[in-house]
Amino acid sequence: MENLPLAVELDEEIDRRLVPALKVHPNVIGMDETPRFAAGVADMDFKAPPAVLEAMSNRLDHGVFGYETVPDGLLRALTQWLRKRHGWSVDESHVLRAPNILNALAIAASLFTPEGDGVIVQPPVFFDFFDILGENNRAMVSNPLILNRGRYQMDFEDLELKASDPRVKMIYLCNHQNPVARVWGRDELQRLGDICNRYGVLVVSDEMHGDLAFSGHTYVPFTSLGAEFAANCITCLSPAKTFNIASCCCAFTVISDDVNRRAFQVENSRLTVNKNNAFANVAMEAAYSDGGPWLNAVLAYLETNVDLVRHLLKTVPGVDLIEPEGTFLLWLDFRQLGFRPDDLTVFLRDEAKWAVARGHAFGKEGAGFARLNIGCTHTRLEDALHQLVKAVAQFDGRSGGIPGR
Repeated sequence: MENLPLAVELDEEIDRRLVPALKVHPNVIGMDETPRFAAGVADMDFKAPPAVLEAMSNRLDHGVFGYETVPDGLLRALTQWLRKRHGWSVDESHVLRAPNILNALAIAASLFTPEGDGVIVQPPVFFDFFDILGENNRAMVSNPLILNRGRYQMDFEDLELKASDPRVKMIYLCNHQNPVARVWGRDELQRLGDICNRYGVLVVSDEMHGDLAFSGHTYVPFTSLGAEFAANCITCLSPAKTFNIASCCCAFTVISDDVNRRAFQVENSRLTVNKNNAFANVAMEAAYSDGGPWLNAVLAYLETNVDLVRHLLKTVPGVDLIEPEGTFLLWLDFRQLGFRPDDLTVFLRDEAKWAVARGHAFGKEGAGFARLNIGCTHTRLEDALHQLVKAVAQFDGRSGGIPGR
């Protein structure tokens, strides 16, 4: 396989329409065939790491795709990645497989909370949290984040109030927080963990974006805080976001508590979600074994994209960037433009030619915001930002509406 310089690979424009990619599906970008910037769906436009492509190619060349067991090296590759990259020592026997993180979140809710009881979420937060709880007949208990001088913080007083309710049995923690791009610090996580331990609230931590921390910020796995926190946590991991392999990988749960882990194993077996996919296995093992240099290059590229957004938004009155600390998803504040939430979506779609994830989909606290995916080439992002600059410049803020409507 030809090994091009990583910078060249990341600058390559790849037509996502050549495969049935959700990011460019008409349901996402619109049925009218208007070219739009796919700012919403949370995957990147970069090819997977060369090691992953090579491993999958070699597996394809074998030509036989019968039933397989988990490769001997997969869990070793995962635990070595966590130890070397993040200083987090994980016992392989504490790791279970799952089809995806959403599946693991749903199983946790159904196993460890009775129907009708509460699960805490911290909006604005990943919208599928709401769907999982609703579909499993659990009550969503909102502990909204506080936006303080352009930076989101946890409301610990409110968290303690909600956690003290005996009908609340669990919290969905998003670490790093999607969509606001907070990389939670050790002190913040420890304070949350202390509250949850005090009231017997199980922490289910979605750490899918954990590998994607920017310079000056450090991923803190919740269970790395200490044995007492690990015993009260189910950590959900996946290489999907890190290595841009969402359609060809699965997920892992790390469960230190023997009783909780056994319950999860039994449920995995009952639901028969413990099967193996040959391409997922080789992709994940290769990513965790040899994907580090590629990830380093991607993080540097993303930080350059953040600089580009930061620079161009200085020319856009009424649109502010919530400074990101990680992930490839930015949170933009359009509230000063005065749009109603649905009108903001229409404005971005029709005038800026952006297909965005609506801010209020992440909770009512997201009204007036929109999520922007910067996991794309510099050129594509710059073009999209210039479209936004032009759209806002033409917007008549005094009318509170969309030009021409």
